[in-house]
Amino acid sequence: MTERVVIIGAGPCGLAIARQLRHQRGIDALVLDRADAPASSWRNRYDGFRLNTCGLWSHLPGQRIPLRYGRWPGRDDMVAYFDDYARRQRLRIRFGANVSRLYRGDDGWLVDTGAAALSAHAVVVATGNYHTPTLPAWPGRDAFTGTVLHSQDYRNPAPFAGRDVLVVGAGNSATDIAVQLSDTAAGPVRMAVRTPPHLVPRAAAGVPIDAFGAAFDRLPVPVLDHAAAAFQRVWFGNLTRLGLPAPRSGIYTALLSDEQIPTLGDQLVPRVKAGAIEIVAPVASFEGDRVTLADGTVLTPDVVIAATGYRRGLEPLVGHLGSSTTVGRGSTGRPARRPACGSPATRSR
Repeated sequence: MTERVVIIGAGPCGLAIARQLRHQRGIDALVLDRADAPASSWRNRYDGFRLNTCGLWSHLPGQRIPLRYGRWPGRDDMVAYFDDYARRQRLRIRFGANVSRLYRGDDGWLVDTGAAALSAHAVVVATGNYHTPTLPAWPGRDAFTGTVLHSQDYRNPAPFAGRDVLVVGAGNSATDIAVQLSDTAAGPVRMAVRTPPHLVPRAAAGVPIDAFGAAFDRLPVPVLDHAAAAFQRVWFGNLTRLGLPAPRSGIYTALLSDEQIPTLGDQLVPRVKAGAIEIVAPVASFEGDRVTLADGTVLTPDVVIAATGYRRGLEPLVGHLGSSTTVGRGSTGRPARRPACGSPATRSR
């Protein structure tokens, strides 16, 4: 039997596409996922992980996020929501199906799951932008006598109590982790920052920050860049005095050119001002128990947590097809997501 549509990935995007195909086109798509439950990436996030966008408008099509979860639902709330969504929308999902490769067939596509090959007229790859952790190949990293781990493997600050920790990165995960660790670390938690972040508050005057992004999205990018920079200065003050260099481009320009999502600064900035978190230069290399920074500073941390992002990891699946990795764009030519919004992984921390 040839499936009309196979969707690879039962994360939020895969669930939403399956629902819309049935609701709008009457297509009962088959969703394949290697995990044993929907939205596995959400289940594996650290304690305290939550949406950065307001739950009121972050729902999947056809089903609201319960108001009892609050304005910014947490990890466990969203897992419950995705479970309920798959059930109530009656989606056809096959768990434990690890798709290894796609092939062009005589009449569509062949989907290799190891145990068998499925045929389909159309295939949607919904494995997300945050599939494979990226860990920089710093010189000497493998011989470091301390511990190096990716933020994907971080759960909570308990194992790091009383230890000297260096967090690498300045995105939302790096910020969340540094803030959590600052309550239990032996001294100031250091954040090694290579790309200066665009900091925004979670809400301004009681209004979720993503509401402003949606309201002003049609304005010219230079206007948005200047307005956002002025707002940041008013809200957080002069961040260069705290060791955070000014971003090299405006907030919307950074989103368009580099897909750089803004970082929530509500908890970070007060901790930096209080000395609980120290901003330092990027990591250059490792040697023994030492970490050398780009400015020549030498540190001896017990643990290095690399919140250095993810990549799509599509090469084994479709690399042989010469597939594109271009972000989907809307009718305006801008990315389909706004700076304060985005895919579930980017709009959640």
